[in-house]
Amino acid sequence: MNTKPSATTMNDAAAQGAGRRRLVLFLSVCALGVSSIITQLTLMREFLEIFSGNEMIFGIILGNWLLLAGLGAYLGRTASRLKNPLWALLGAQIAIAVLPVASVFALRTLRNIVFIRGAAVGVTDTVIGCFVILAPYCLITGYLLILSCRILTSDETSAGIGRVYFLDSIGEIAGGVLFSFVLIHLLETHFGILYVPAVLNLLLAGCVAAMLRARVLAWGLVALGAVAIAGACAGNLDAISTQMQYAPQQVVYRGNSPYGRLVVTESSGQYNFIQNGVAILSTHNIINAEESVHYAMAQRPGARRVLLISGGVAGSAREILKYAGARVDYVELDPLILKISKRYLPAGLRDRRIRTFNTDGRVFVRRSVEAYDVVIVNVPDPSTSQLNRFYTAEFFGEVKRALSPRGVLCISTGQYRNYLSKELEQLLGTAHRTLGEVFSNSLIVPAGRTFLLASDGELTMDIAERIEAAGVKNQYVNAHYLSGVLTADRIADVRRAISPEAPVNRDLHPIGYYYHLQYWLSRFKYQTGAMEAVLLILLVVYVIRLRAVPLAIFTTGFSVASLEMVLLLGFQILQGSLYHNIGLIVTMFMLGLSLGSLAMNRMLGRWGGRGLAGLEFALAACAGFLPVMLTALVGISDPDLMKICSQIAVPCATLILGFLAGMEFPLAGKACFDGLAPTASRLYTADLLGAATGALLVSTLLIPLIGVIGVCVMAVALKVAGGTLILLRPVK
Repeated sequence: MNTKPSATTMNDAAAQGAGRRRLVLFLSVCALGVSSIITQLTLMREFLEIFSGNEMIFGIILGNWLLLAGLGAYLGRTASRLKNPLWALLGAQIAIAVLPVASVFALRTLRNIVFIRGAAVGVTDTVIGCFVILAPYCLITGYLLILSCRILTSDETSAGIGRVYFLDSIGEIAGGVLFSFVLIHLLETHFGILYVPAVLNLLLAGCVAAMLRARVLAWGLVALGAVAIAGACAGNLDAISTQMQYAPQQVVYRGNSPYGRLVVTESSGQYNFIQNGVAILSTHNIINAEESVHYAMAQRPGARRVLLISGGVAGSAREILKYAGARVDYVELDPLILKISKRYLPAGLRDRRIRTFNTDGRVFVRRSVEAYDVVIVNVPDPSTSQLNRFYTAEFFGEVKRALSPRGVLCISTGQYRNYLSKELEQLLGTAHRTLGEVFSNSLIVPAGRTFLLASDGELTMDIAERIEAAGVKNQYVNAHYLSGVLTADRIADVRRAISPEAPVNRDLHPIGYYYHLQYWLSRFKYQTGAMEAVLLILLVVYVIRLRAVPLAIFTTGFSVASLEMVLLLGFQILQGSLYHNIGLIVTMFMLGLSLGSLAMNRMLGRWGGRGLAGLEFALAACAGFLPVMLTALVGISDPDLMKICSQIAVPCATLILGFLAGMEFPLAGKACFDGLAPTASRLYTADLLGAATGALLVSTLLIPLIGVIGVCVMAVALKVAGGTLILLRPVK
């Protein structure tokens, strides 16, 4: 009997082996996308907490991330010289499984070692800290994209570039959905979230090791994945690192919600609530609770209906009840704050005269049918675009419609310490000018924080007399305290900020956010110096040296990052909260990228240079449409209709934007192809550096300075110029 396998059988076995090999490699690239997006979103939340920053932190993180990934892609051109790229893939997979977990632990434990405990970290230190922490992971992921192009392409054609772009995008879609809709709701810690992509990459690394016939290593990686799962269940790493982070205080609670990380510490009987690294309330901080309430209530001591937006669990709600007949509607966005406050501050809201609502304050005001006598907006300074929504003319107009005819609005921003800096003057000036757009009268009270009151009725500085006449007894905000605070020289000093020339803060032109950024920066000895100048010169030289197609990809990365920030800001304004919905926006964008790259890969043989120019002009048209769409949505008066329309329009616009960008990348690879690794490296580098520049400039500077319309006009100009350049310099 002939027992030798036939040639057909051998060919079938070889084909099956090749198919399994290709499947593992496809899944490895997808796993890179999953890991990348989950790690990015998780580290953004960690950096926000560690550096206690404003929205500039997001620009710094995203800019560093894209810059380092771009450098990694540039280094990826060496992948063509590797003798056995599968071993490099194996090592990279192990690294991207372990590094995110190590990065979070390093962030929490090293922050108070490298920097002064409790002190704010300056801009330069933040940039350097982000760069150092992100460098290992981002350089490897950027390099791995180019390495994957080589491994997945048996011949030297441009098809592999589009294929890897598509697979990576699919992984990012899956990771974005998994993070936003599953992981942050099921897993309580960031370590637990990061263990998921870690296990996935370790298992696939085990499969690659098996392909390389390194069976011991393969089983070792599977065992390491099992250990990671056990660690996620135990959760000890999170407890250890959090306690080290907040020592010598005792951590009594730690948890995540869709709005951030909440930590409760105890020290000498005092409980401190810390959300995203910022202390939001303390059981013994009586002066803050009193000041947030009594300057407004003194204007209308007979108020019956009072709306309090945020801060009620810290004692502000009970302070309002000192006024006879007052009833409080208290609005708090994060349900976790309300839940945990009942455990550690049980008496804070335990009164039938306090009604609690778990929703966004602006959405609540927009829907309100009450006529409030006083509205107290007790939110932090406009340090982010989300918080800036509570300092705009549009919001003040919504509050006015919810007030009684003589009702009073109270907000606060900035800390006045007997010196009015230029930055604080700008911040107060625009807040006062914006209130003046809506209300007939306004008043600045220079207390511990600077409070601004507004009304169509009368306002008075006789606060101590009004409080005493109402029979209210306060520990701090009384005649003795106010005699040293509301002095003639302090009042005259802050009034210097009042200027009819100050700009108005608006939803789609958040100049108040920019002025607060300047105010925040003024706390540090920060000046544009040699490092920034060198980076700018290097970027300019890099852009000048780019040819037409890579330059188009660079401007696409810049423009798409800019327009994505515009859409995120618009969605946040319209919906009230971005944390709940950021997964939807990110997923729709990545879905658009995947569908666009898939469609172009199928049509690649029929498209050429003119098609690339056409895509440039299509992106310009998309950029021109966005401000029209957002302006129309903001103008819808019915809150329910606005919510429905924005939930459809903004994700669809994001999908279209991603689709056009996704179509452009594979076509650009064909148009300037001169070898797989060099072309992939050149285009990925241009795309990532462009996006990094856009993320840094647009989120921290351009949107606040020139507004949404200005950013969109800039994107239109860039894409029209890019399309024209390609037509003038024909490509294949």
